[in-house]
Amino acid sequence: MDHGWLSVLPPLLAIILALAARQVILALLLGVWLGAAILEGGNPVTAFLRLGDTWLVDALADRDHAAIVLFSTVLGGMVGVLSRSGGTEGVVRLLSRRVRGRRGGQVLTAGLGTAVFFDDYANTLLVGNAMRPLTDRLRISREKLAYLVDSTAAPVATVAVISTWVGFEVGLIQDAMTRLDLPGTGYAFFLRSLPYSFYPLLTLFFVYLVALGGRDFGPMAAAERRAAATGAVLRPGAEPALDADALAPRSDAGPAPASLALVPLGVVGLAVVAGLMWSGAQSLRAAGLPIGSLRALLDAADSLSVLMWASLAGSMAAAAMSVGTRRLDLRATLAAWLDGARAMLIAMVILVLAWALGAVCAALGTGPWLVEATRGVLSAHLLPTFSFLLAAVISFATGTSWGTMAVLMPIVFPLGTALPEAAGLDVAGAEIVLLASVRAVLAGSVFGDHCSPLSDTTIMSSMASGSDHVDHVRTQFPYALTVGVTAVVVGYLPAGWGAPPWLSLVAGMLLLTAWMRLRGRTSPVGGGIS
Repeated sequence: MDHGWLSVLPPLLAIILALAARQVILALLLGVWLGAAILEGGNPVTAFLRLGDTWLVDALADRDHAAIVLFSTVLGGMVGVLSRSGGTEGVVRLLSRRVRGRRGGQVLTAGLGTAVFFDDYANTLLVGNAMRPLTDRLRISREKLAYLVDSTAAPVATVAVISTWVGFEVGLIQDAMTRLDLPGTGYAFFLRSLPYSFYPLLTLFFVYLVALGGRDFGPMAAAERRAAATGAVLRPGAEPALDADALAPRSDAGPAPASLALVPLGVVGLAVVAGLMWSGAQSLRAAGLPIGSLRALLDAADSLSVLMWASLAGSMAAAAMSVGTRRLDLRATLAAWLDGARAMLIAMVILVLAWALGAVCAALGTGPWLVEATRGVLSAHLLPTFSFLLAAVISFATGTSWGTMAVLMPIVFPLGTALPEAAGLDVAGAEIVLLASVRAVLAGSVFGDHCSPLSDTTIMSSMASGSDHVDHVRTQFPYALTVGVTAVVVGYLPAGWGAPPWLSLVAGMLLLTAWMRLRGRTSPVGGGIS
């Protein structure tokens, strides 16, 4: 049955409620309920019953969906053990031994923010709390510390090949591919889309440009001049949002060695690489096909199974290291693992609701109707830019990048496949538009999250860094906006016309470097890494 314009009401309701009420879970839940009501002929009671016994149950009962929930939860448990045992703090201490000067402190903070790639929450809380005493001593403003922490957390987590974000993002992509009956796996698509992560990659470049160059502009420059000249790392009258006990190690065994975290993380990385190669080779052999390119191996691999193996192996390695080195006893290790797993609950609830909304939209025919409705309005060439800007607006207003991804992915992915075909683009051009549009949703969500005072990661960055939250948002916004505009101008707009991503990234780096040379001002005190 063709539901026409009614088919867009469920995702539209979810978007409007997410913007107005800033409650993504409620917005998604009501979006699914409205879709069920339309499918049930307008009966709200029956729709409520189907919401519970059909749409939500089916969303979680799918084998791939269950694997993603388990993978993300198990990896979250590993992060909990690494945090509680002090392993990640040991890595921070190892890298901070040869630092001197303000520039060196900033570079080290950025480096640690990049190294703690497996979870954005762990990144902000661990790096901010660990580096705060050192950056205070080096006269680095709390605003700058919060920026360095916040602008490496989500950007590196969203482009890392293994992180707590991967399961969520791959889950959304895989679900969209399954509904459209597209070949390949969500993980392989995720990897192919990485070069189009213009905002996250340019943000990471800009962070190092700021840290190494010693230049700042706007409110950040004033904060750095204050700290460097007077030692006042906080603005007079500032109210720092600080919880020094967040994710603090709880062990009586003294300082933890870096190997406590490096070994489990190495196990996860090796398990992913080896597992993908082995699984892909097994699948190709079973199908009687030759083992060809790396892309063929990745497409053939059972990536969800591999990620499950890796997270289990990492959790066991973290527990073994923690108990074996007597950092924590078995009971405390299990408690730490459960705390880490429990931290993933809200994200998993959002993901299940997103899957349910995607299923409702598929049943209503939302994607095909949108394609027809926008055929003469929305150009395939502009879809990456449109996706980035829409994601940025929703993420800014709601303060959640994951909720934004969940709301938009079921809409953008079908448009990314249908609009290029309707426009008559060749296979290569159509693939670029699809890859760039999907990645634009993920990147735009991070951009809006960086600018929003409601963002949980932004709030935690202020908290862990001991910065006044309003000061952090005020000083970070010009930096995030500069990179966001650059990402659109040299990245998502050209990608819509088939420009290679490497050229866009190089152009973006050059443009940001020139901007910093023209606008940036140096602080009175320098320094480096000895």
